[in-house]
Amino acid sequence: MTSSSGLISAAGKTVIGAVEGDAIPQNFIPQLVALYQAGAFPFDKLVKTYPFEQIEQAIADTGSGKAVKAVLTMP
Repeated sequence: MTSSSGLISAAGKTVIGAVEGDAIPQNFIPQLVALYQAGAFPFDKLVKTYPFEQIEQAIADTGSGKAVKAVLTMP
């Protein structure tokens, strides 16, 4: 698993990122693309983007189930 911690730390919060977990990208990505093309993996409906300034809202929405995968964007 590839991860980085402590990328951003402010007000006692730490952002931790993970890339593909324990998956083997050469196998996993083509499988996901095939599922998406078959209509069996609507990832675009699972992702909700938030400007970084709305990090608290992203956390709340993920906790409540309003967002499945919150993605923070930065300028």
